[in-house]
Order: sequence, then structure tokens, then C-alpha cells
Amino acid sequence: MKRPAATAFALLALTACTPSTSATRPADTSPPSTRTTEASPPAGTTIAPPPAAPTTKTCTVPDVVGMVHQTAQDTMQAAGLYRLREEDATGQGRVLVMDRNWTTTAQSVPASSVVDCATEVLLSAKKIGE
Repeated sequence: MKRPAATAFALLALTACTPSTSATRPADTSPPSTRTTEASPPAGTTIAPPPAAPTTKTCTVPDVVGMVHQTAQDTMQAAGLYRLREEDATGQGRVLVMDRNWTTTAQSVPASSVVDCATEVLLSAKKIGE
């Protein structure tokens, strides 16, 4: 059989290709404090600082009670508050279709509060004249 010869040839070929560290480069005998590492940036290179933690944007809640509902929504959005919900303040469960026909009677977050701009604000309203 030719298997032992093929195995021996493969082993010789593999060991011949693997360089010996002692034959190609002498051992580093310098003290650890003077050794350079490959991870160090080249001289004159600046390393960027790690990215800052994301900061939460805050908004001051305006007072919209008593405003026409459409104006109240516009005022909230101008202040940076876009997560708005609305409800019929009379408890009848009506949908506020024509916002200009409703008056805002309450808001879930007090006026002048400083909140995360992603805060949801509930506006309660009733039809003008009710």
C-alpha cells in the first residue's frame, strides 16, 4: 500500500511550510514597559473619544386649556410634543372629527412641566357651546 508514504509526505510538507519562531525572529527580551504593541496607533494619530451617551430631549408643556382644540394641538406640537391623544371630556365617547368645533378642557400633563419630548399627552375637549 502507498498510504504510509503519502501520509509521511503530507506531514513533511506541512512542517516545512510552518516557520519556526526561533529561527525567524529572536525572542523579545526587553522589559514589558518598553515593548510596543501592535494595537497602538501610529505616532501623531488621534484616537476619537467614545461616543457620548444619547441625551433625552426635553420639552416644556404649554398651557392649552381653554383653547380651540386644533390650536391646542398646534401649540403642543410647536413645543416639540407630538404624542397627543384626545378624548371627549363629557364621557359620551364622541370622536373629535372637526377639531375647530371643540374646546380643550384639560390636559394630562400640567402646564410648565419639563418632560421628555416623547411623553404622551392626553387632551380632553368638549364641543364649543356645551
